Amino acid sequence: MSIRICTGLYGLAVMLLSGPAWAQSAAAPVPASAPAAAAAPAHGGRFRDAEDGRFDMSGWLLEHRGFLPVPVIITDPAVGNGGGVALAFFHRPGNPATTDAEGKPRMATPDIYGGGAMRTSNGSEAAGIGASLHFDEDRWRYRGGVAKASINLDFYTPGTVLPPSKIAYNMDGVMSFQQGFRRLGKRDLYVGLAWIYMDLDLGFDVASDRDRFEPHELSRRSSGLGLSLEYDSRDNPFTPSRGWLGMIEGNAYLPGIGSDQSFQSYRGHAYGYWPFGTRLVLGGRVDARWANGDIPFYRLPYIDLRGIGSARYQDTRAAVLETELRWNLTPRWALIGFVGAGRTWGRHNSFGDGDDQVSKGAGVRYLIARQLGMHVGVDYAWGPEDDTFYIQVGSAWR
Repeated sequence: MSIRICTGLYGLAVMLLSGPAWAQSAAAPVPASAPAAAAAPAHGGRFRDAEDGRFDMSGWLLEHRGFLPVPVIITDPAVGNGGGVALAFFHRPGNPATTDAEGKPRMATPDIYGGGAMRTSNGSEAAGIGASLHFDEDRWRYRGGVAKASINLDFYTPGTVLPPSKIAYNMDGVMSFQQGFRRLGKRDLYVGLAWIYMDLDLGFDVASDRDRFEPHELSRRSSGLGLSLEYDSRDNPFTPSRGWLGMIEGNAYLPGIGSDQSFQSYRGHAYGYWPFGTRLVLGGRVDARWANGDIPFYRLPYIDLRGIGSARYQDTRAAVLETELRWNLTPRWALIGFVGAGRTWGRHNSFGDGDDQVSKGAGVRYLIARQLGMHVGVDYAWGPEDDTFYIQVGSAWR
């Protein structure tokens, strides 16, 4: 759905394990049988759009097997500043466009695959590959990838008895995310099966900090199988202007499939988009995550908002509400504003006793691939403790 260059453990997993993170289950406006002439605009050059003559990468990505280079500029307070590069390759499916439940033509979603590598000022580094593929006229889908990472993060104690403190730690190992989907009839509804695997060595800057955790919280290996149900009616999976995405998923981690401990993780989220005239698009997001069992401390749910460092606020429950308004100044350029709030609770306090963490910001977007409906741009966000910039490819919601 997007590449959000903001990397803690899970931000990194989204980028490197899920394939290009914008490649969610929606049909992008790319006709499977579009004429090749669309890649050779009358204005000249494969990076110019035939419709308005502006810089556009649709023809390069879809007709010339080109790649989208994404500069990785990392400004996440959790891992420091840094950079790298990611390359995403697009391939137009060869099968004809399918039809929806009403018999209307369905646009074909391009296959996307790529990889990336990065390093930050606090010594965190990672590299990985991923893909999002479609088969049998989009009846079957695959998303997944593999990454090798060494991440330096801080774990924040709740401060319910003793004053809150920060524990510096490192995770070094491999992560794998594999997920397959099957369409149910001709509906925009998919059932999915996933396998998530992590094998990580844990180290602490202060060796005695290890004693502050229970043995199960220091588990090295987690392996889980999951089921999901996903509905997607967005007009495109990159920068939507109408429709909504809803998904609920659950994962069970068990010793019988290679996990050191037994625990469960769940997530339910929905994104909606409502156009007002031709210039305004209002988006809304609700996202809830929770976990049960002997979960490792580094797998706890956390508040995921622009302007708040990755894994800064964690507990066994986390929920987020966010809204975003996009103002299309021209057919190519847009401004956005956003505000969100999140809360964690579970082990250390009830929902009512939890504190809200609020972030807000603004950004600018450019329509870089008209046939895909894909915008790119920059966001500036500030939260309760930090402010930072993000490079966005597609939507910031993933």
